[in-house]
Amino acid sequence: MVTAFTGRHAMVSFEDSRQIDVAAEICKSVVLDNGAFSAWKAGKKHDFAGFQDWARFWLRHPCVEWAIIPDVIDGTERDNDLLLADWELPQTVSVPVYHLHESLDRLERLIGVGYVRVALGSSGKYADPGSKRWWQRMAEVMAVACDDDGYPVCKLHGLRMLDSTLLAHLPLTSADSCNVARNVGIDLAWNGPYAPTNRARRAQILMDRIEAHASAARWCGKSSGVQQNMELLG
Repeated sequence: MVTAFTGRHAMVSFEDSRQIDVAAEICKSVVLDNGAFSAWKAGKKHDFAGFQDWARFWLRHPCVEWAIIPDVIDGTERDNDLLLADWELPQTVSVPVYHLHESLDRLERLIGVGYVRVALGSSGKYADPGSKRWWQRMAEVMAVACDDDGYPVCKLHGLRMLDSTLLAHLPLTSADSCNVARNVGIDLAWNGPYAPTNRARRAQILMDRIEAHASAARWCGKSSGVQQNMELLG
């Protein structure tokens, strides 16, 4: 996988940080994921202090750009605001998570206090990216996160939003997904005479397809997955 990720962009999770040494040397840029979701799924308590120390160390590396501030997966807005208050790293390299089921007031507060970037996480009844209900909520989110012309007032990161349809409709600066990690090992999905001969080549194909899609320049209004980024056509 070293060959596949050389010169690429990568996100490394604190819950499986073994890849950070290699990623920091071969990738174009690296983002640090707090691993809170993985810890929650495993029934473990997230090591907030440990992640903060780990992030503080690796953010000194030239290619490591920012870190996602830990969040309480099934917590309240107050729970997550308390974690933000305990976070000590500068806002320039720190990205809070706004969960779609939270109030729009919280999103407005996160944008208003000066974070360079805010991450958007699908959650609650909006946990399925691309669904009709999800698009309806995203229209409400974009009304807060974008100015009157549809341009984001801060950079937006889409958690689990690397689907090309989502990218074509949302003005995201960055996004992540576990698509590559999940699919390179599914042998039955890669068959026929032109099937890649190893997992590194599978990964390259998947990443090339993802990176071939440009994000929308701006939010153009309500969408159900049919919005078009018409500015590209002049």
